[in-house]
Amino acid sequence: MMPVPAPAVFERLKSFAAVDTSEDRETRAITEVFTGDTLGSVPVGIAADVTAAVAKARAAQREWAARPAKDRAAVFERYRALVVENREYLMDVVQAETGKARWAAQEEIMGLIFAARYFSRVAPKLLSAHSVPGAFPVLNRASVRAVPKGVVGVIAPWNYPMLLSVGDSIPALLAGNGVVVKPDSQTPYSSLANAELLARAGLPRDLFAVVTGPGTVVGTAIVDQCDYLMFTGSSATGRTLAEQCGRRLIGFSAELGGKNPMIVTRDADLDKAAKAAVRACFSNAGQLCISIERLYVDKTVAADFTEKFVAAVQSAKLGAAYDFSTDIGSLISESQLETVTKHVADAVSKGAKVLAGGNPRPDLGPLFFEPTVLTDVTDAMECGRNETFGPLVSIYPVADVEEAITRANDTEYGLNASVWAGSKAEGERIAERLHAGTVNVDEGYAPAWGTTGAPMGGMGISGVGRRHGPDGLLKFTEPQTVVVTRFLNLDAPPLVSQDKWQPFLMGVARAIRFLPGR
Repeated sequence: MMPVPAPAVFERLKSFAAVDTSEDRETRAITEVFTGDTLGSVPVGIAADVTAAVAKARAAQREWAARPAKDRAAVFERYRALVVENREYLMDVVQAETGKARWAAQEEIMGLIFAARYFSRVAPKLLSAHSVPGAFPVLNRASVRAVPKGVVGVIAPWNYPMLLSVGDSIPALLAGNGVVVKPDSQTPYSSLANAELLARAGLPRDLFAVVTGPGTVVGTAIVDQCDYLMFTGSSATGRTLAEQCGRRLIGFSAELGGKNPMIVTRDADLDKAAKAAVRACFSNAGQLCISIERLYVDKTVAADFTEKFVAAVQSAKLGAAYDFSTDIGSLISESQLETVTKHVADAVSKGAKVLAGGNPRPDLGPLFFEPTVLTDVTDAMECGRNETFGPLVSIYPVADVEEAITRANDTEYGLNASVWAGSKAEGERIAERLHAGTVNVDEGYAPAWGTTGAPMGGMGISGVGRRHGPDGLLKFTEPQTVVVTRFLNLDAPPLVSQDKWQPFLMGVARAIRFLPGR
């Protein structure tokens, strides 16, 4: 196994944490997931660190917002180039912290590149003021402008710690805001490595603050002080944060959990579907909100598909490597390993059958678990309706497409779905009937995620708001309407009585409906 970055690298990254270390501050050790060895340590932030970071970000934001949007965009064009240049190093860092396979780490890097490219290109136009018809033609000139929220808080998860911290910060910053990020305590270096690149690209240091520390302290302080909150994590935590934001009347956007279905019809290309399903189900060892956990397969081809899928799963290489020689990496923590182990044991004890996997692999590393395929899963089992968030998927034979759609939609979640049918047209027809924020036809999740020009997010308990697309930028702004009145205001002109003026205004209002665009 190739070595991770040297300890000096992680020591350097620690300096980009927006935490006061002048006193004898407590630190937290960060471990390499593959081995359990220590990578380095970061300071444990407190509420006062958040207060200081927010104050600095707010001061820096005023000058940043005054800069033309095209100048702000230029910073992120430079950042994108730095990400491309440093991609191998960034993949090393994210693999060390998460234990994911390198191709899954590369997904994060590609996501950062796509986000920086898309938002830097569209921001100047989306953020420019635009004219709208005034209440009274000629007399009123109206325009709408996008005003930054101020300081955006980003609470990021551990599973995609670069993409879901910095990737969400890019549009917030381009919109003219300051950003304060709380990375997950297990994966701070992923955010800090990008903070360094953003500084090299010319972003003011105070504008993007990474405050390391526990969610109960740092996260709570961010929610209490930010002007808008972006969160990625569980639906349960999302509910709590939404309530807190609601009490402060600040905006809130979140991508939350998923129990995502894949539908395979009787006419689908089973070889392609089975191969792609391995990626769709086991990317990042299944620790992905948009990965597939439920497979609904037409019963006439279920046996054939299952055989092909199980064979593909069993041939996937599980292991630790800082190169592209493995297909599936490690779980990130003991708690994740415990959850997957319990879900499998519970299902088996209640009658489910293990078709592939089902076992931890301590011979490969402390947190490895085999990619696992179950059948005969029922709602009475923990993994039946609850998100496992690990390398566990269940296969359900169904009578026809109608049953597949009904069962796919029978969930509180609604994040992502996948459809494999005999034709693209049939796949699209099925997709339009699924209750999910994104649906991939003839793929699992990546094309919809990578389409940064289109909104991405969840229905039901899978989220609020959208990332990507115009909405992914404009949600970080407040629309402000400015109307300039010319020539006459609404007061009656001299020598004109109200008895004559008010009917005249009503006549103008009635005539406006004949004008184009009114």
